[in-house]
Amino acid sequence: MSKNMIVLGGGESGVGAALLGQHLGYHVFVSDKGAIGESYQKELDDHRIEWEQGQHTSERIIKADLVVKSPGIPPNVPIVEEIRSAEIPLLSEIEFASLHTDAELIGITGTNGKTTTAMLTHHLLASAGKSVALAGNIGSSFAKAVTTSSPDYWVLELSSFQLEDIDSFHPRYAVITNLTPDHLDRYDNSFERYVDAKFCMLKNQTNEDYFIYDDTDDEIKLAIERHKPKSQRIPYTDKTIKHERFNTTDMIKIDNTSLEGIHNAKNAMAAATIAQLVNIRKQTIRESLRTFQGAPHRLEKVLRILKVDYINDSKATNVNATYYALDSMTRPTIWIVGGVDKGNDYAKLMPLVRKNVKAIICLGLDNEKIIDCFSPVVNLLVEAGSMSEAVQASYDLAKQGDAVLLSPACASFDLFENYEDRGDQFKQLVRQL
Repeated sequence: MSKNMIVLGGGESGVGAALLGQHLGYHVFVSDKGAIGESYQKELDDHRIEWEQGQHTSERIIKADLVVKSPGIPPNVPIVEEIRSAEIPLLSEIEFASLHTDAELIGITGTNGKTTTAMLTHHLLASAGKSVALAGNIGSSFAKAVTTSSPDYWVLELSSFQLEDIDSFHPRYAVITNLTPDHLDRYDNSFERYVDAKFCMLKNQTNEDYFIYDDTDDEIKLAIERHKPKSQRIPYTDKTIKHERFNTTDMIKIDNTSLEGIHNAKNAMAAATIAQLVNIRKQTIRESLRTFQGAPHRLEKVLRILKVDYINDSKATNVNATYYALDSMTRPTIWIVGGVDKGNDYAKLMPLVRKNVKAIICLGLDNEKIIDCFSPVVNLLVEAGSMSEAVQASYDLAKQGDAVLLSPACASFDLFENYEDRGDQFKQLVRQL
């Protein structure tokens, strides 16, 4: 008789876990307290997997032999506490998937840069002929990907939410790109708890594993002192990697506009470190760095119109990500900013705004905080209620030699479905100018 598996959450992670559970012979039931998207409903129906939405039927859930929790569900909601009280095994989707692959795992997390670093790591390994696949917080869920692929290496982009319920997950290579406040609403406004979630990735590593991190990030170094990970530590900067295996001063010269800026030099260093650890030659790494296409919606060059560059950085949903974007600007910049504020402190952007920004276009339903902060230092501030208005305003304000940068520093949900929708609208409207 097949065992009963309950999946909490019917999004990308939940449906992926359901498909893997069915693949392994479980009788699967998906339960989502919110609404399940139509495409996910169809996928579950096509595989004849039962589901419910708008509720959690606890009588059915607590009869499960195994529960897999999607990362979007906080760890302290009533149904999760009920499952723990019933002593039913409870796994995260990432953990569940990791139990069903023999591949070496490369885990990449951080507040910013994790998508680019994961894509770049995958690109370096694939270009060198390694058997490698990419999943996690990018593309398919890890669980779903495990049902169709069996590479030698998995490159996993991992969010703090995905790492909260880690018990035995064990990456051979772990990268933390940086740590700045984000998602603090999930962690009772505790930055330390957010950092602890990130460091869950390291807790099962041994001295045969590797922890690769930004040596200039003080928060990472403080957390290392607190958590004392057992793995071999490999700190890097934008120019060096510190490890006895490598002679790495100025190891890589980056000749690729997709990787401009100090932050991307660091992302490249992290990816290059993993590439070297899996015995890829430096010359191959250098050649592969030249051919990398950057992550969509991350400092993505859209078009040059009348000698004005239009740049899509919609994935910048927090202040730190926008800091990197503004810091990489080499032209007078018209900055499109705003959305759902996550308790942002814009003060750290002030030196870059003074230096690089000639006009600000506020794109959000509530722009008061942005206007109050920057009106003393930027003469031109415009409010836009739609992407169409924002793009038209940027076109009207721009002169030859300027750049128009969409880097919102905020979530997108006031006016858009998600950051991808926001970036796609920007690109489409720029192309119509």
